[in-house]
Amino acid sequence: MDKERFSEIGRVEAIRRLYEGSGFEMAEAGSFKIAGPGRIGSWSRLFIEGIDFSLIYFPLRHLGYKCVSALAGEVYASFSHPRSLDVKIGVSAKLDFSQISELWQGITTAASEHRFLSLSLDLLPSPNGLTIAVSATGEESKLQESRRPEAKSKDLLCVSGSLGAAYFGLSLLEKERKNFEKTGKDESRENLEKYKMFVADYLKPQINPGTINSLEDEEIVPSAGVLVTRGLSDAIKRISAATGLGVKVYASMIPFEGNSFDLGKEMGIDPVSAAMNGGDDYRLLFTIPILKAEKFRRDFQTFDVIGHLAQKDVGTVLVTPEGAEFPVHAQGWKEKEEDE
Repeated sequence: MDKERFSEIGRVEAIRRLYEGSGFEMAEAGSFKIAGPGRIGSWSRLFIEGIDFSLIYFPLRHLGYKCVSALAGEVYASFSHPRSLDVKIGVSAKLDFSQISELWQGITTAASEHRFLSLSLDLLPSPNGLTIAVSATGEESKLQESRRPEAKSKDLLCVSGSLGAAYFGLSLLEKERKNFEKTGKDESRENLEKYKMFVADYLKPQINPGTINSLEDEEIVPSAGVLVTRGLSDAIKRISAATGLGVKVYASMIPFEGNSFDLGKEMGIDPVSAAMNGGDDYRLLFTIPILKAEKFRRDFQTFDVIGHLAQKDVGTVLVTPEGAEFPVHAQGWKEKEEDE
């Protein structure tokens, strides 16, 4: 069967076909349907082939799923509920309709899973590979609107899952790609199978869509929250900037995927460094008021306590098992001079 090219189908017909059976009503790009009286926030991200992903090893369905999950995670981190999603896909000439259909299936699967109320789509030509622009709106929880507590020193720093695994998964895939380009042989499948959980954490990160509802049911409102996407170092810098307080993270309390230390030794990568400086973990990082700490620990056992807020002059530090404290540095942040 010949592959259907977009030049033969046409943009409008292609969009119509993609919506068929998706479970979403067809909408024009940028036309958000917003329901509810709460305050609305918006988030957006651009995913570029060759920078954010490689089609050599990234299944298109997983890619679509991951792009939506990234935005859903940002909505949850702000203690909000997903409402509208707007997707624009820059399609390069090398991709046919069936491939974009695969991508779209991943997008709609994640959009349904995270309960977005509307989904709009536009297709555009791209001369430099596949690009995916995703924008989302979310409605702030009524609990946050009325009961958001002030962040205080000793509030617990809690993360929704293991850290560093996605970086290991990407490193494994890149290692196989380079080996294949060099030898022309696919010799790493056994290793990928052995460490498949790491690869899955990179290709298709999972975020619990019921987290905000559960927090609301228990009347627990985080004093701050971010989505971990560029490593834990970046995330705690953002927490510190948002709260105006210091942050202490304890290396011994960071959760890791099983076999992280074995794989780290094999690849020459320190798991703590992968957690602090890696990317694409897509974990929720909340600061929980100390008065709610016992209840949170009992009812949200998938979260791990990894540290706490501290006085501003503490800065952002990583505490070793021996008790030594090291300032945390993150890419993209200009560090202030000590005397400032």
